[in-house]
Amino acid sequence: MAFESFADFLAMGKHGFYVWSAYGVSALLIIANMALAIRAQGQVRQRLARQQRRDTLGDSEQ
Repeated sequence: MAFESFADFLAMGKHGFYVWSAYGVSALLIIANMALAIRAQGQVRQRLARQQRRDTLGDSEQ
């Protein structure tokens, strides 16, 4: 193992704050990107469902 203890691993040779904050920001951005994509997918599905209901109602009137 490159580090003598778990505390040394967390300290990352005195660069721990930078390293772990970079991991944290990256994880936060990935999670936010996934959440926004899921939200957008839901909005598209709702829009398509509304459009399909509108088209079905329009076809039944004819």
